[in-house]
Amino acid sequence: MNTKVIGTPRRAKRLTRSLAVLAAAACCVLGASTPSSMAAPEGISGLHVDGSRFVDEYGRVVLLHGVNSVNKEPPYFEPGLTLSAQDAELLSQHGFNTVRLGVNFDGLMPTRGVVDTAYLDRVAGVVDLLAQYGIHTVLDNHQDGLSRIWGGNGFPEWAIHARPGPGENNPGFPLFYLMPSMNSAWDELWNNSFGALDYLGQALGALADKMKGHPGALGIELLNEPWPGSAFLSCYPNGCSGFDTKYQAAMQKLTDAVRVRNGDIMVLWEPNVTWNETMPTNLGKNPPISAPGIVFAPHDYCIPSQMAVYNGLPTLLRGLCPLQQGKTWGNIDAFQHRTGIPALVTEFGDGDATVLSNTLINADDRFLGWQYWAYRGDEPFRGDIGTQLVRTYPQATAGTPGRMIFDSGNGDFAYRFTPHATTKPTEIYVSDLHYPDGYQVRVDGGTVISPTGARVVTVQANGSTPVTVYINRPGSKGATVPDGPVGTGSASGSASGSASGSGSGSSSGSGS
Repeated sequence: MNTKVIGTPRRAKRLTRSLAVLAAAACCVLGASTPSSMAAPEGISGLHVDGSRFVDEYGRVVLLHGVNSVNKEPPYFEPGLTLSAQDAELLSQHGFNTVRLGVNFDGLMPTRGVVDTAYLDRVAGVVDLLAQYGIHTVLDNHQDGLSRIWGGNGFPEWAIHARPGPGENNPGFPLFYLMPSMNSAWDELWNNSFGALDYLGQALGALADKMKGHPGALGIELLNEPWPGSAFLSCYPNGCSGFDTKYQAAMQKLTDAVRVRNGDIMVLWEPNVTWNETMPTNLGKNPPISAPGIVFAPHDYCIPSQMAVYNGLPTLLRGLCPLQQGKTWGNIDAFQHRTGIPALVTEFGDGDATVLSNTLINADDRFLGWQYWAYRGDEPFRGDIGTQLVRTYPQATAGTPGRMIFDSGNGDFAYRFTPHATTKPTEIYVSDLHYPDGYQVRVDGGTVISPTGARVVTVQANGSTPVTVYINRPGSKGATVPDGPVGTGSASGSASGSASGSGSGSSSGSGS
């Protein structure tokens, strides 16, 4: 790659996760075919929220797989410091259809009350570039450590009145979150003591307005990993309902500022950052979330693993990851059950291949999308990380999604859906890493209408009965669709059984 793509330094990102420690078809075999290269799509249309799903203009349910690209230091979005056409092509080639692109308040409004329109133009240029390759962009208002005042990033210095006290020690990232002065700064933000929320709303509103007519802009994430300020200890061990009520009011205030300028764009809300230490969120309890187009944006990190990999603690700590991440996913389930709004996991992973499957299997089991932290050229696509992240999966389903399974070890894939009438068929991206000798497609209740060797397999339902699609290497036993409805948490993570369905439909055409 000729482009320098910026992400948060790994050690810094890992350290922030350790705050917990601080706070205590008739089935028809179509034959093997070698996949052809995939040309870049001509562009995309916008998505909208329908219930708990993302839906395209054709009424198909869209599943999002993607990466983060966040540059925290100026200059922002300059050539060589942001995503290029080569990056977009590589992401599209590997089946990624979303990017979480970092923006920040400091870049949007470097001077009090004055939005930098050149910055907005550069953001729009990246969004449009990605859209040409079929990639939807989440604009992430990123911060870590609030401001450069404490050696962090995100908020301009003019927006914050608090300053470190005389002789106050700054231990650096992430321990500076415990500094009295930083907690005072977060408190003034949540209380809007000096109007910082008003200015931030003005900046995000200008960003939303700029995204009109840019269908690649999926939504705006209002604030990355918000810290509760002096209320942080109240979040342990069962979440902080008092703070979350105040926090939800702040998110609603920012949402309103965005919607005044652009009533159609989605708005993503994160839980406060103690979520990463498995504290549940109280968002949507008092009051309920009633505004349309809100998306929940949780993160899924394994703190024990990160401490082992990046801080030199025993690797046996990884054994705690299923327990911790299981609690995180239980919190996601509880939130969605309470609110009924969509969720998109906007950060996870960060280089530890041993725990990726904990996120990916849970996400597949619930038919939830995700954005891996972080894209740095082709790095995420090499080795075991690549074989887990690059997946065969249904990008657009013409119907109601059912269960699916993908075995990253051998490429076995199976997926069932109940078809609805739409003007475009179901589209399944076929991994470009898992089928060195081509792949086979088997369908019950539908017909493959894509060309032989297509990177995206398109399936047309034969009727209204469920359709099951199987994709595997030649000679593989294939996968069996797990039993039960979406979200039961029963996927085992390894494909098993056979793909020998006996439905009455047929799978005709050249297929692949």
